[in-house]
Amino acid sequence: MKTMTCRQMGGPCDTPFRAEKADGVIKLQDQHLKDMVAAGDAAHGPANDEMRGRWKHPIKGMGWYRETKRAFAALPDD
Repeated sequence: MKTMTCRQMGGPCDTPFRAEKADGVIKLQDQHLKDMVAAGDAAHGPANDEMRGRWKHPIKGMGWYRETKRAFAALPDD
Protein backbone atom coordinates (compact mmCIF):
# COMPACT_ATOMS: atom_id res chain seq x y z
CA MET A 1 0.00 0.00 0.00
CA LYS A 2 1.05 3.56 -0.70
CA THR A 3 -0.46 6.88 0.27
CA MET A 4 -0.95 10.02 -1.82
CA THR A 5 -2.77 13.14 -0.77
CA CYS A 6 -5.35 15.20 -2.57
CA ARG A 7 -2.73 17.98 -2.84
CA GLN A 8 -0.14 15.66 -4.42
CA MET A 9 -2.65 14.98 -7.20
CA GLY A 10 -3.51 18.64 -7.76
CA GLY A 11 -6.22 19.14 -5.14
CA PRO A 12 -6.37 21.74 -2.38
CA CYS A 13 -6.12 19.61 0.77
CA ASP A 14 -4.01 16.99 2.50
CA THR A 15 -6.63 14.23 2.73
CA PRO A 16 -4.71 10.95 2.33
CA PHE A 17 -5.73 8.15 -0.02
CA ARG A 18 -4.27 4.65 0.31
CA ALA A 19 -4.21 2.00 -2.40
CA GLU A 20 -2.07 -0.75 -3.89
CA LYS A 21 -1.95 0.94 -7.31
CA ALA A 22 -1.98 4.48 -8.65
CA ASP A 23 -5.36 3.90 -10.27
CA GLY A 24 -6.78 3.24 -6.81
CA VAL A 25 -5.70 6.58 -5.34
CA ILE A 26 -6.81 8.37 -8.50
CA LYS A 27 -10.31 6.90 -8.18
CA LEU A 28 -10.42 7.76 -4.49
CA GLN A 29 -9.40 11.35 -5.17
CA ASP A 30 -11.96 11.68 -7.97
CA GLN A 31 -14.72 10.61 -5.58
CA HIS A 32 -13.35 12.89 -2.85
CA LEU A 33 -13.47 15.89 -5.20
CA LYS A 34 -17.05 15.10 -6.22
CA ASP A 35 -18.12 14.65 -2.60
CA MET A 36 -16.46 17.85 -1.40
CA VAL A 37 -18.02 19.94 -4.19
CA ALA A 38 -21.43 18.37 -3.51
CA ALA A 39 -21.00 19.34 0.15
CA GLY A 40 -20.41 22.97 -0.89
CA ASP A 41 -16.62 23.13 -0.52
CA ALA A 42 -15.61 25.80 -3.04
CA ALA A 43 -11.88 25.13 -2.58
CA HIS A 44 -12.26 21.76 -4.31
CA GLY A 45 -14.23 23.20 -7.25
CA PRO A 46 -11.27 24.03 -9.52
CA ALA A 47 -9.64 20.64 -8.94
CA ASN A 48 -12.96 18.92 -9.62
CA ASP A 49 -13.34 20.87 -12.87
CA GLU A 50 -9.80 19.87 -13.90
CA MET A 51 -10.54 16.23 -13.07
CA ARG A 52 -13.69 16.23 -15.18
CA GLY A 53 -11.79 17.94 -18.00
CA ARG A 54 -9.11 15.23 -17.97
CA TRP A 55 -11.68 12.52 -18.56
CA LYS A 56 -13.49 14.56 -21.23
CA HIS A 57 -10.19 15.09 -23.08
CA PRO A 58 -8.32 11.83 -22.51
CA ILE A 59 -5.35 12.53 -24.77
CA LYS A 60 -4.59 15.81 -23.02
CA GLY A 61 -5.26 14.24 -19.61
CA MET A 62 -2.76 11.45 -20.19
CA GLY A 63 0.13 13.72 -19.18
CA TRP A 64 -1.39 14.22 -15.72
CA TYR A 65 -2.18 10.51 -15.49
CA ARG A 66 1.37 9.43 -16.38
CA GLU A 67 2.90 11.95 -13.97
CA THR A 68 0.64 10.78 -11.14
CA LYS A 69 1.53 7.15 -11.83
CA ARG A 70 5.25 8.01 -11.77
CA ALA A 71 4.86 9.96 -8.51
CA PHE A 72 2.95 7.06 -6.97
CA ALA A 73 5.58 4.54 -8.03
CA ALA A 74 8.31 6.68 -6.44
CA LEU A 75 6.57 6.71 -3.05
CA PRO A 76 7.72 4.34 -0.32
CA ASP A 77 5.37 1.58 0.76
CA ASP A 78 3.35 2.35 3.88
